[in-house]
Amino acid sequence: MEITSLAAFATVSVLLVLVPGADWAYAIAAGFRERSVVPAVGGLLLGYVTATCVVAAGLAALVASRPAVLTGLTVVGAGYLLWLGVETVARPAQPTAGSAAERSPKRVLLKGAGISGLNPKGFLLFLALLPQFIGGSWPVAIQIGTLGLLHVVICGVVYSGVATAARAVLRTRPAVARGVTRGSGVAMILIAAGLLVERLH
Repeated sequence: MEITSLAAFATVSVLLVLVPGADWAYAIAAGFRERSVVPAVGGLLLGYVTATCVVAAGLAALVASRPAVLTGLTVVGAGYLLWLGVETVARPAQPTAGSAAERSPKRVLLKGAGISGLNPKGFLLFLALLPQFIGGSWPVAIQIGTLGLLHVVICGVVYSGVATAARAVLRTRPAVARGVTRGSGVAMILIAAGLLVERLH
């Protein structure tokens, strides 16, 4: 694998990660609500590591070739995102709010992994994008794994920055924080609805 391919992929990856979506919404909400941004961001990254492994193993191509499987994955992922969005809108973050269960690092991590790992667009994006940067003498699975992990690192930097900025800005502005948190929830709901409409029609 050539360094030029890595650099080109890194550029595309940064541009994709900078587009706000469900990951941003979760990072903003968790950055304000949770004691630490590490579990939330770690969960998002865990989902992308899983997607990388699935694509490297060739399973994503199988899923993409079977419409019923892809539809099922879309419904599950969108349903999960919809549930999180409704929960976020119904119970916006407060500077002192949150039960111990809500602040459990394990739960926060698993929610993040669900958001990125159950997103069928992530699998299809990896499936469509990664092969364009494959070349050279390395085994294809290793090249895909390398590119996927580079994407994970970029996601980690961006989402950590988003979550940390949300924490710093919103902690001192409770009213704005509630609005931003509700906005994050609405974004999750709209993204879930978009996934369902796009796949089912």
